[in-house]
Parts: sequence; C-alpha cells; structure tokens
Amino acid sequence: MAERLSSRPIPPPLLDALRRHESDEVVRQAQQGLGRPVVAFEANEHQLVAVGNTIHWSKTWRTFADFLEDYIKKTLGGEWGQAELGKSLADRHPILQWYDAFLHHKAGNPKGSNGLHSGPITGAVRCYLGLAYSLYLLSHNVELQARLVARLKDVKQFQGAYYELIVANCLIRAGFLLELEDEADEDMKHCEFAARSQTTGKRYWVEAKMRSVAGRLGKTKQDGTTSKDPTSQMTKHIRGAFGKPAPDERMIFVDLNTEPESGGGEPMWADKAIRRLTDSERGRGDGQAAYIFTTNMPFHLMLASPDPGAAVLAYGMGIPDFAKPEKQRISEWYRQKQKHIDAYNVLRAIQSYPQIPETFDGRPASEVFDKSRRLRIGDTYFFEDAGENGLVGEVTSVAVGEEDKELYVAVLPKDGSDGVILTKSITESELEDYRKYGDAYFGAKEVTRSEAKDIHELYESMVKSYVDSPLERLLELAEGRPDIKHLKSLGRDDIVLELCEGWVAAIARAPQAPASK
Repeated sequence: MAERLSSRPIPPPLLDALRRHESDEVVRQAQQGLGRPVVAFEANEHQLVAVGNTIHWSKTWRTFADFLEDYIKKTLGGEWGQAELGKSLADRHPILQWYDAFLHHKAGNPKGSNGLHSGPITGAVRCYLGLAYSLYLLSHNVELQARLVARLKDVKQFQGAYYELIVANCLIRAGFLLELEDEADEDMKHCEFAARSQTTGKRYWVEAKMRSVAGRLGKTKQDGTTSKDPTSQMTKHIRGAFGKPAPDERMIFVDLNTEPESGGGEPMWADKAIRRLTDSERGRGDGQAAYIFTTNMPFHLMLASPDPGAAVLAYGMGIPDFAKPEKQRISEWYRQKQKHIDAYNVLRAIQSYPQIPETFDGRPASEVFDKSRRLRIGDTYFFEDAGENGLVGEVTSVAVGEEDKELYVAVLPKDGSDGVILTKSITESELEDYRKYGDAYFGAKEVTRSEAKDIHELYESMVKSYVDSPLERLLELAEGRPDIKHLKSLGRDDIVLELCEGWVAAIARAPQAPASK
C-alpha cells in the first residue's frame, strides 16, 4: 500500500545554513582539492589530525604546513633523517638537502604580527612540503605502502618514487580514487596504479616517468643522461608505457626534468615535444590511445628562488579531439572540454601543484588567523555607517576594487526601500583570499571573479550564466541575429553555446580603451 506523503516549505534558517555550507564547501575544495577532506579538530589545547586510521596531535600546529613538517619526519623516520643530517650537505639525500634549504627560507622570513611565517613560495617549499603533502594525501585517501617509502629513502630509486607521488597528488586533488598495484609482484609488467574518476566514473591506468639526468635527484652518469635535449627520453618512456597491459583508458605522465623558464608563455621545449608526440602517434597501432601529460616540475633546480610553477603540455595520442595544436571555434573547444573533463581536471591540478591547504578546516586564512569577518551574499547585516541611523539589509552582490582596496556592496534594505550600493574597505589578507577564491569568498557557489583571466574563462563564465535560461528567453536574446533561423533549429544547450560565442567574439573585437597616464 502506497504511503501518503506530505511536504512543507524548508524553514528559512535551514535554507540559510544549507547555503552557507555550500559556499564553505566551495572554498574548502579550492584549498584541499576533490579528495577526502582534511579531518581535524581541536581538543585540550591540542590540534588533532586524522590520517587514514591514525591520529596525530600537537600543541604547536597553527597551520596545515606546521603539521606537514612533523608528518614527513615521522613518515620517513627520525633515525634515517638524523643519519643523513650527519653527512655533509652535498652528500645528503635530496630530501635532506631540501630540508636544509627550507629551514633557511623560514629563517629568512620572520614571523609577522599574526605569529606566522610569510614569504614567497620557493623551490624548497614546493619540494619539501610538496612531498610531505603528497605522502599525506596518499596515506589519507588510499594507503602509504611501506615499499614506496623505502624507495623514497633509497637515493637510487628516489626519483621514480618522487614523481609517482607528484602524479598521485594531482590525481587525488583532481577527484580520482586511486587503486595501487602490488609492486612486489615481479611476475608481470603493470602500470604504477589505476585511477577512477569521481566525475565521470571512468577508470584509467596510470604510468609516470621522469627523465633521468646525471647530477640531479640522485642520478649519476651511470644511470642519468648528459643530453641537453629535455625531450630526449620522451619516446622511450611513452613506448615503455604502452608496453604494459592496460585494460582501461591510459594516462601517461612524462617529466622532462629540465631547467625552468622565466616569463611565462609556452616553454621552449614545447615544439620539439609536440613533434616527438606526433611521430610517436604515427607509430601506434589502432586502439592504442592515451592522454599524455608532458610536465616539467623544476622546483629542485631552484631551491632558494621563487619559481614559476609547473609547466605542462597535454596531448591526445590516438585521441583526435583532445589537445591537438590546431585552431578551433571556442564553442567546439568547450564541447571537447566537457567530453574530456577528466583530463582537463588533471591539467588544472598539475598547474596548481602542490596547492597545500593553509587552514585545517578549509576556511580562508584571513578568517582564521586575522579574525576578519567576510561579507556573505544572502546574509543580512546592520551597516551602522549607512545614513543617520544605520541600515539593516541583505547583501545581494559584492564587487572588488583591487587597486583602491574597496568593496562595492549591493544591499537590499529590510524596510522595503530601494537597494543601495555601500563601500567597505578590505584588508590585504582579505584581498589575497579573494584572489584565491574569487566570489566564493563572499558566499557564491563557484570560484569566479569579476574579471576573467582569458577569453576561455570569460566564455565559460557566460555559458554558466545562461545554461539554465528558458528557451524562450534565449530566442529573445537571439532576435536580430542573421543566423536566427539556424539557432531555432538547435537544442537549448547548443543555442547557449552559439550565443555566448557571438558575445565573446564581439568583446574580443571591441577596441581597447587607451591606458591612462
């Protein structure tokens, strides 16, 4: 017998709580990625952190980086670390060389008024804390195999284990569930691990290789190249990856281990890498396809200097509609991105490596360490400086003036009067958080910003704004276009893509205002 269901409106306080939780989750994921959330809490003046099934605690941890500093020492073992510290700096394991550079970096950046060290992110920070975070992520989301830790500590095997951890870090933060292979099984060839996307459900076999260079990361002339060509080992690594059985789709990561380049833009090795990838693709048999990520993680080559971050070149080997160097309509680029969203999520994670969380609970740093109170869209506040008696109203939007450090806050008064725009100053730490989280910092459900960084980001932002619009409204917007008849023959989603492409093209063609002097 069917039960009779009754429904009631959700109480406003509960709706507000749900809205706040959604926006907080956006900021948390921007810090921690899409893997298992950080599990941490405070008790008896101690900060506790759960890693897998193990609890770690300390009275001195204020930031997540503080925890990582202790975590890597416990994971690798104090006895091993002390033995390495007893050697001359040049003879130490690369991890302990990174540790030395990391300590010098901290000493050169004394604590600020909030009691925290603040300084540029150098290669030493990315190497040492990046490794610590990768170890944590693997242990917290999958398991940290003792064999992998042993490979890290063995200088002859260190490079391979280190790069595998970088790849695992990126995949976990991109929302993949990892399945580790039995490395002790020497009876068959196998990839490093498998990764299942929580976004699409697809499963991928993953292979990760880094170019061995004499004098870097423990390699010598016996097991490292002296070639100046950073792409010299690409074909060999790709061929070897395809030589391992993989019942699912493949992701292959190859790091060039070469000097970093300044100035941004496409790296100098990109053209040669594409030629090698294209030649390798011609030699592949039917059905042999893979997402190839050619990376350069040069942090170990510039320990004392701020670095430009990771460089990455994506290529679809045997995948004709992914990351091929050819011109295309922006709407077609968007369609391909949705089709290959797993690979694009990996790309974004590589570009932001290691993306170490600042706080334990996922809140913005300014809120935790500087006790700032950020405005949230949808919340109601009393603005005491508005008018003679102040004003009670709901914040409907917030725009940021970065140059003058002002917020322009749209407020809808609760007394029914017309909406107003109020201004409020923003601190440097709050502004820094806005640069990281965009409008999500003010309670929006996405990390968006008032100004897109490029034409692709602008296009995606427009699509998201109109994707849920009724068909009738879209056709109203299309009136007057010469292709209106064609648009009416399309589905609603395709109309959105076509309309937004036209608007973006018009913006791109518009003359730019001259810079003021």
